[in-house]
Amino acid sequence: MRASRLMSLVLLLQGRGGMTAAELAKELEVSERTVHRDVLALSEAGVPVYADRGRGGGYRLVDGYRTRLTGLDRAEAEALFLSGVPAALREMGLQEVAATARLKAAAALSPALQDAPSTAAQRFHLDAPGWFAGGDPPPAALAPLARAVWSDRRVSAVYKGNARTLEPYGLVLKAGVWYLAARLGTRFLIFRLHRFGEISVLDEPFVRDADFDLAAFWAGQSAEFSRSLLREVITLRLSERGLRMLRHIADPAALDDALASLGPDGTVRLAVESVPVAYSQVLRFGPEAEVLDPPELRAMVAEAAARMARLYR
Repeated sequence: MRASRLMSLVLLLQGRGGMTAAELAKELEVSERTVHRDVLALSEAGVPVYADRGRGGGYRLVDGYRTRLTGLDRAEAEALFLSGVPAALREMGLQEVAATARLKAAAALSPALQDAPSTAAQRFHLDAPGWFAGGDPPPAALAPLARAVWSDRRVSAVYKGNARTLEPYGLVLKAGVWYLAARLGTRFLIFRLHRFGEISVLDEPFVRDADFDLAAFWAGQSAEFSRSLLREVITLRLSERGLRMLRHIADPAALDDALASLGPDGTVRLAVESVPVAYSQVLRFGPEAEVLDPPELRAMVAEAAARMARLYR
């Protein structure tokens, strides 16, 4: 732990030119007394660090000194690619690894480019969770599964009450909810982390399928899941304005088929989850849509229109 902190201290000084004891203590999450002791230890080890006295003073490295500890190890390099999702790093237990990786990357840059990370961070930010999310704590399964994913090791897990052995290929964070893509036997499946019970990371490495693409697999599974929910089909007659509204109201998985079914009189066949869900969708069209089928839905919308007419009479 101390060796990692000493290396971080050197990288901070190399990347920023000079820092006060208070600034270093804040970055390293230690006391100023610990910073003073660490600087003394570095000096005794031959690292040319010195203290500037007076206003604007602090600790600095001798001009021209460059540490050779800027090479990233595998874990740091992998974590660096997740730096745009700080909550995900924190929940997977990779925050310290990523912080060290960022320091090494910054220290390896030439002085003219060392403000690039902070400049980019002030201009681009990825906020993964959806709006109005409750901020639930990460599932207990996340930490062991993250370790297994990074190390390519099988896990023994209880999922929805059933014990199974999985080959964990990747983790997906979707709107604040964590999912695992894993191979079970010969099939790749998606598992929701909140449904896992006990998990043990086995001392059994597995060989990854070189053709597996996590992003493509997730996109395909998401599209298939969305389509599986659309069990009913309704027929609407839309005005020109209604056609423009269609892409904002229809389920994205149903939009292409609906547009392909468009008739010359504005009729479309739209896949929906259920008649009650379709009712709420159709009401959003207002007078720009007429329900032609099924009769049950047409009657529901007609009743809603009649009640609305009475309200605004």
